Amino acid sequence: MLKPVLRLLERFRFSSKRRTALNSCFAEIPDTKPLRTFAGIALGLLPLTTGALAADSGAAGFATKAAQAYMIEAATGTVLLAKNEDQGFSPASLAKLMTMDLVFDAVTKGQITFDTEYPVSEYAWRTGGAPSRTATMFASLKSRVRVEDLIKGIAIQGANDSCIILAEGMAGSEQQFAVSMTRRARELGMATAEFGNSTGLPDGKSKVTAREMVTLATVLQQSYPNLYPYFAQPDFEWNKIFQRNRNPLLGLDLGADGLATGFTEGEGYSIVASVERDGRRLFLALAGIASDKERTEEAKRVLEWGLTAFENRQIFADKEVIGAASVYGGTARTVDLVAKAPVSVYIPISNPDRLSARIIYRWPLTAPVQPDTQAGTLRIFAGSRLLREVPLYTVQAVGEGSLSSRAVDAMLELGESLFFSWLWDKSAPG
Repeated sequence: MLKPVLRLLERFRFSSKRRTALNSCFAEIPDTKPLRTFAGIALGLLPLTTGALAADSGAAGFATKAAQAYMIEAATGTVLLAKNEDQGFSPASLAKLMTMDLVFDAVTKGQITFDTEYPVSEYAWRTGGAPSRTATMFASLKSRVRVEDLIKGIAIQGANDSCIILAEGMAGSEQQFAVSMTRRARELGMATAEFGNSTGLPDGKSKVTAREMVTLATVLQQSYPNLYPYFAQPDFEWNKIFQRNRNPLLGLDLGADGLATGFTEGEGYSIVASVERDGRRLFLALAGIASDKERTEEAKRVLEWGLTAFENRQIFADKEVIGAASVYGGTARTVDLVAKAPVSVYIPISNPDRLSARIIYRWPLTAPVQPDTQAGTLRIFAGSRLLREVPLYTVQAVGEGSLSSRAVDAMLELGESLFFSWLWDKSAPG
């Protein structure tokens, strides 16, 4: 009798695609039931109230002149500003940050060294050197340049010839290097970024988003702490030509220490920046700004706001149980979930509003469940604005239950599945 019940359940199980659609449907219901009620368990959406914790409803309305913008606080990952953050734009010289990532990665792994030398081809010289009348380190045709000097050329001067020399030296051709740039972008979680060359010079193909550029900036600062300081060097001289760092924020007493600026005809001016002050680090990407002057002023204004208008607030302590996930067919009906570290967010100092949080997981987990396994995600909101996402891990092991206990769970899940299948169908349009 028990085995047929288990087989019957398998026939009625939702596909993960349909269950996701059902979750989205219930996410729109304002009075979704609290933790451990049927709605929370069945949907995997477990709202958690946070008492007196507050966030600024006005933060979402902070106005920026940029067409695309994204800013986070580094330690918590809290999103401080988001505007068209997933809308693509041409990266222009911001593409050089991906070139730098590939170079930094190769240096860190010992695949190349600072003293590795690469030749200056005629293509590199004409496309990115003195004849190009673009940003250049003025590398001489048919000379050889050390990797460290090429790094300085990019980080300090945004030099196009430096990018092409490195691309050709490391990959054989700039085209093949660009393929590696896009592949590396996917590895970093940049889902839509495309790179057609190492420089960002117009190619009709390259596209990035503000969110992706913040992701890349974060990797450069956190993954290469010994190489990242090149972005903050004030000047560099090569071939007897002295040039200052092109980053306009470095001399403004903001705490800026990187990264790059860009300009695309028809799309305007862009910048990816990072500041560190009083123990706080912010990463910012702005694009679609009307002028060079406005770009500097707007980046400064946004960063000052991010540095002064927020405070850190801890929501959950280290190892504190945040919630529980339902387990099917196990020795226990639920398993506790925790984060790997204390959970904090940056919230505005003034104009507070209530925070909310949801645990999202694929309901139900199936026994056996191992401890310290990622099983869900905590999403923290200020109103409808997503502040941050935190992976959640199982605390204890849950073994596979007896045949009778699994049959009981099967009947419970079958009943819930049929109920929510009916509810989903009633809610579906048309």
